[in-house]
Amino acid sequence: MKRKIATGKLKQSLLVLVLLCLGAAMLLPFFWVFATSLRLPKDSFSLPPSFFPTQWNWENYSHVFTSVPFFEFIKNSVVVTVSITGIQLVFSSMCAFAFARLKFKGGNLLFIYILTGLMIPYQSIIIAQFLIVTKMGLVDTHLALILPYLANPFGIFLLKQFMQTIPKSYDEAAIMDGANWWQIYWHVILPMSKPALVVCAFMKFIEQWNNFFAGLIYINSQEKYTLPMGMMLLRGFRSSGSVSMIMAGVMISLIVPALVYIFGQKYLIQGTVLSGLKS
Repeated sequence: MKRKIATGKLKQSLLVLVLLCLGAAMLLPFFWVFATSLRLPKDSFSLPPSFFPTQWNWENYSHVFTSVPFFEFIKNSVVVTVSITGIQLVFSSMCAFAFARLKFKGGNLLFIYILTGLMIPYQSIIIAQFLIVTKMGLVDTHLALILPYLANPFGIFLLKQFMQTIPKSYDEAAIMDGANWWQIYWHVILPMSKPALVVCAFMKFIEQWNNFFAGLIYINSQEKYTLPMGMMLLRGFRSSGSVSMIMAGVMISLIVPALVYIFGQKYLIQGTVLSGLKS
């Protein structure tokens, strides 16, 4: 018995050690970016390369905000990203609720049709989308970045699958209490779907926070740049900017996604591990 306990503890210790090594390996690129952000520009390409900062040059971070309107880029990204994420969660959850809890003619075919949107690359529809946005007079506005992303087939699919695992007995109990379908959606199903909603929100937030392609197509004015486009300005003319300053900008751009992950980590883990409730 003691031998089995000792063997179990040894296996657990080895597992922890392996996980620590994997975690350290995953953090190495972030540490290299941080170390590079503190180097002098002349040391960015020195040979042999140094993994640790040659000098703690914190001025690179202040230069990010003095060389370009970086705060404005962050604000634009927050406005666009939060708008898309919030509105998309509302639309996706309402659509998923209809497919998961309501039975209507042609529902399965309509759901399959929506899922076909996952098979179409965004680049293949960008010309048609650009013509529509141009006709609406929205070019060089943040609405041009928000409106095309208000529907998300993957979000509808993920939320529908999660809502289907919630027992129908909750619906029946709410109907017996006099609730209508809207009240069931808002007060019963939506609160129970919080882990799946957080997963969708996190995925969409990261996707839009890093969305460079849409901004490159629709935005022309520098004051309306989002963060990915603003990062390009740090490269300078013909990519002659300071690598250290670029890496400082990268580190600053990671702060908001890191905060989103920290505050939503609990529900994010629940949404990826749990399959929902069962009767």
